[in-house]
Amino acid sequence: MTAPGSPPDPRYSAPGTDPTAARTTPSAGSPYPDRSSSGTSSPGTTSRGTTSRAGAAGRTIGRGLALGLLLFVTVILVLFVVFNGQTVQISLVFTDVQAPLVLALVIAAVLGALVAALAGLVSRARRRSR
Repeated sequence: MTAPGSPPDPRYSAPGTDPTAARTTPSAGSPYPDRSSSGTSSPGTTSRGTTSRAGAAGRTIGRGLALGLLLFVTVILVLFVVFNGQTVQISLVFTDVQAPLVLALVIAAVLGALVAALAGLVSRARRRSR
């Protein structure tokens, strides 16, 4: 503990954090404060809590795959918008409107997803009530 007015001890705070914030202490008898009290380590970690090479490589591959998939889907969506930009007549129940085709397709897809989600909720509720 430091005297009032003296600078805080840097051993108790990480760089960029407030040294006066609440400090966590390891649980009694646990030599590894970063691990849970159950004694099990998360996937991709060794018994000492450090990341194994296989776990790190798996995460790196997963991030690269996710980034590649995101880039691919983004390109497909941009092409979808570019090729479906023409204006079309949409007949609603009480009126007719003109809107870009891509807007009509996106609205139809969102409404379809909403109907599918609601149908899933209804079937799940029926299964629970049995």
